[in-house]
Amino acid sequence: MNKNKNSNQPEFLFGKRNYMLMLIGLAVIALGFILMAGGGSDDPNVFNPDIYSWRRIRLAPTLVIVGLAIEIYAILANPKK
Repeated sequence: MNKNKNSNQPEFLFGKRNYMLMLIGLAVIALGFILMAGGGSDDPNVFNPDIYSWRRIRLAPTLVIVGLAIEIYAILANPKK
């Protein structure tokens, strides 16, 4: 069977590379949010200094911003014509 480019199958808007970059960006964003979560105390009278850890103040927001940048690049980078 010969596959013809003029078949009735709809073409994808982006190439495989774009979709892989989108998936990587989504994973980086999810990792950033996971690193922000957790810890802390349910007792309002207890101070938990873990809220000010390097992981939550610097690493997690940086990962979310990098993930968003990857997503924007994936959308703008060489879409299929």
